[in-house]
Amino acid sequence: MVAPTAGSGGELPPTVASSWPAGLPDPAPTEPSEGLIGIDDVQKALNRSRASVYRYTNTDPRNLNPPFNSRKLNPEYRTDQKEALLFHPNEVARFARDVLRIKEVTVEVLNSPSTATQQLLSSILQELQAIRHSLQGLDQGPAVLSSKRDQLEQSRPAA
Repeated sequence: MVAPTAGSGGELPPTVASSWPAGLPDPAPTEPSEGLIGIDDVQKALNRSRASVYRYTNTDPRNLNPPFNSRKLNPEYRTDQKEALLFHPNEVARFARDVLRIKEVTVEVLNSPSTATQQLLSSILQELQAIRHSLQGLDQGPAVLSSKRDQLEQSRPAA
């Protein structure tokens, strides 16, 4: 999980690119949005009341996803009015620095809990590493391969 904190004694780290590659469709809203934080976390990070955070937020009852406003705290894209407001930590840090004039803003990146996808990718990586290790153990050229084939053909009885 990613959590920004204000006034923790560090400078703002360089902004990182969005975790979702450009040109690809946004993930389904039912998927957990990794790296995004909710109103409660923003409230704690900015040390402001919940009402203040809602006042700062760029929302409009007539427009579900209003255009970017540099003087407001801009939430991530939503598909339904009832979806919770989620914010990218860099957006919260930008708002704290540029609008609230909080001089010391840090964004902490904490390890997220392991998901089924991460576990599957880890097991695939282990298998690939084992295959690579086995192939490196052979360290013999194609000439040896043809001699192995000849040995196998000689050891098998002809039909």
